[in-house]
Amino acid sequence: MNTNHSFSLSWTAAQEDEGKLLREFLQEKNISKSALTDIKYKGGKIEVNGREVTVRHILKATETIKVLFPLEKPSEGLIPESLPLNIVFEDEFFIVLEKPPYMNTIPSREHPTGSVANGLAGYYEERGIFSTIHVVTRLDRDTSGLMLVAKHRHVHHLMSEQQKQGTVKRTYEAFVHGIMKEQEGKIEAPIGRKATSIIEREVREDGQYACTLYNVLATGQDFTHVELKLLTGRTHQIRVHMAYLGHPLLGDELYGGKRDFINRQALHCKELQFFHPFEEKWLTFTCDLPQDMKNILHL
Repeated sequence: MNTNHSFSLSWTAAQEDEGKLLREFLQEKNISKSALTDIKYKGGKIEVNGREVTVRHILKATETIKVLFPLEKPSEGLIPESLPLNIVFEDEFFIVLEKPPYMNTIPSREHPTGSVANGLAGYYEERGIFSTIHVVTRLDRDTSGLMLVAKHRHVHHLMSEQQKQGTVKRTYEAFVHGIMKEQEGKIEAPIGRKATSIIEREVREDGQYACTLYNVLATGQDFTHVELKLLTGRTHQIRVHMAYLGHPLLGDELYGGKRDFINRQALHCKELQFFHPFEEKWLTFTCDLPQDMKNILHL
């Protein structure tokens, strides 16, 4: 684990890197311009064969390049707390955890404590991990399931790029009102903020492109059990898209759902898949439905 010192990355220059400017080499390794600026002015450094250099260094094959990023300061105003976090995977770059329902991802005005971010800040403090909380895949307060967190700003940057390319994949399970006619489908409808609300979103022409795939798993008396895959990550995307189809989520009062069977929106992120940029392999995580959603299955 990277504890008590800065996050660093190392490479060995290959034959084809001979004569390359170090700046160009680092760009190919997805080190952003803002990261290079931080390294220059905020206490990081770049070494070649153990000697500090600038980005104007001309590479020779077999040279060892090491980038030491400046130490990150924990987020100001975020109260570190000792909270039970269900961490299912951790290495020096990532944490994958299972979020229970009724827990914020980050603090809000109504809930300044008790969030995943508060718990992670406490966890980092205990273990001497110097980092801000970088949430890659956020979940709404009432949505349960798997979440991905990057342990460093640069790692977060790499995952944001992956999200744009669609290589961070999430699969959800939900229960929606009514019986869906089509067994599977694709919802492509742009989502934007509703003019009359700060929280609520809606399908609107001037919204951002949003795409959701769905597949019916089973039908109940007057509800449908659905599996959904997000191809984009808009705020409230599944909730808005299902309400748009006339099938709001059970329990989702904000978007027209009723709370007869469950006291929150019946939505759970059951699978998370991403390409690990340092291990260079795909990782897949799954988790069970929480009890309140399992109870609906027995109906």
